[in-house]
Amino acid sequence: MMRSMRAIVKPVFYVLAISFVAWLALGQVTDILGGGKDVVLKVEGEVVRSQPFQLQYQAALEQYRRQQGGARLSREDEQQVQNQVADQFIHNILLERAYRRLGITVSDAEIIQAARSGPPPQILQQVLQEATFQTNGQFDITKWQRYLSSAGPEFTSQIEQLYRDYLPQRKLQEYLTADVYVSDAKLWRIWRDQHEAVTVAVLAIRPEDVPDSLTPVSDAELQQYYDTHENDLKRPAAAWLSYVAQPRVPDARDSAAALGRVRALRAEITGGKAKFEDVAKKESADSGSGARGGDLGWIKRNQPGFDPRFVAGLRSLPVGVVSEPVQSRFGYHLIRIDAAKGDSVHARHILVGIAPQGPHLDAIDARTDTLDRLAGDQTDGHRLDSAAHALHLPLGRAPKLVQGERLVLPEGPVPDVSVWAFDARLGETSPVIDGPRASYVFRLDSLEPAGVPPLTLVRARVLDEARQEKKKALAREHAQQVARDLRDASDLPAAARARGLRTQQEGPFTRVTAGPEFTRNPVVLGAAFALRPGERSPLIAGETGLFLLQGITRTAADSAAWR
Repeated sequence: MMRSMRAIVKPVFYVLAISFVAWLALGQVTDILGGGKDVVLKVEGEVVRSQPFQLQYQAALEQYRRQQGGARLSREDEQQVQNQVADQFIHNILLERAYRRLGITVSDAEIIQAARSGPPPQILQQVLQEATFQTNGQFDITKWQRYLSSAGPEFTSQIEQLYRDYLPQRKLQEYLTADVYVSDAKLWRIWRDQHEAVTVAVLAIRPEDVPDSLTPVSDAELQQYYDTHENDLKRPAAAWLSYVAQPRVPDARDSAAALGRVRALRAEITGGKAKFEDVAKKESADSGSGARGGDLGWIKRNQPGFDPRFVAGLRSLPVGVVSEPVQSRFGYHLIRIDAAKGDSVHARHILVGIAPQGPHLDAIDARTDTLDRLAGDQTDGHRLDSAAHALHLPLGRAPKLVQGERLVLPEGPVPDVSVWAFDARLGETSPVIDGPRASYVFRLDSLEPAGVPPLTLVRARVLDEARQEKKKALAREHAQQVARDLRDASDLPAAARARGLRTQQEGPFTRVTAGPEFTRNPVVLGAAFALRPGERSPLIAGETGLFLLQGITRTAADSAAWR
């Protein structure tokens, strides 16, 4: 038990994701990856040096590897972990400054009281699923308290540190939300928004209704718009790649071999030669539950999100019985239900994946080696074409790859490519990159640098945006003239029709059931509820156009019903 609890509370790398500290970061990070060779981060003048950063980064990488079942991490994974470590340092520095500024501290007595009240939030779910702390399948606080009293100093010091991290955050959150409450006035506004209804006539003048013929854009105007909107036109680097893929897809023999393996494991368990939990830890392809002896925790017999065939195998299984092999899209499962309560069960499973093996795997590996020898990591990109021809494989074209994004092909995401592509030279090929269903060699065919593209490459976009600006100006002039013409009209729809303009009757609607025209233009929505029947609005500039309104009907919210 101590071993499993130590696994639960091993130092966990996690990114603080608390929305109430987001404001702290605005303008505080003054330098990233700068300020000296030994400085990795600088936040409000406080520096993070290379050694502690690297220690945290290596610990985070190891933690991530364990979470992934020991699998090799892609370069994108490593980059993501590095960014998370940087975020962690930044958030910690900002939080510590907030604690000092507000005088937030945590006493030993507070930590002892919090620990006796329950597990730290960082490990709460793991503890709740641990059978040692359960009675009749439910968490038992007395068992947690007894364990705390008898645990050694290693465990208690780790629990103490988790609470020293968590309690100041909770105090800061309480400080920032101390004055948040819902008054009667606000409750009335909520009721009113749901029950007050209006009907209005709407005359809308939108820029998109202006014909292109009225908004020509000269070359000089195009250049001027381009020059003044350079920041809006900036884009990340992008790469275009060709590739050859050697499939790694299992066949019927591989499926039969996996079925034979899962049947052999079932025979070991039901014959008493091995425990289900031990087999799961050693053999299950589901590394997450496998590390817990196959434990899936408490789930519904019709749990959404699970493979339908897995759920079907779970549904009729008695408690304590090891199922026959159940095939899902992930492979073959052995399932056991340890306890049941209503429509919920505490289940375990062992997953045996279906993957190429034996002679089939040898043949795939041989072809992959040939692909590597003929085309892998070459400066002469034409060798990829030759390899495709020699192996009778098609030469594929990858979709546009934007720097910072992962490459996704029809058969799924491919690791490492998005890092390699922006380090390579034009025409070079990649080493063999293994994806979930194939092994690949890529070639960098063209590269679009980051920054502001030349006008010739974005001319259509600039032309469209410049024309839209002109349309907005013309629509505004036209709307102002219409407003002057209709200023004294008592019947907006009739006066608009007389001038060839169209109005639309909207409603009845409430503030929460208003249509998209109003939800996209909140100021217009507010004006609609400010009008009495027959009353006219001034010209209103909204997000999608300019509007004139006239109230038709109004149904007030019943304050007596609210009380």
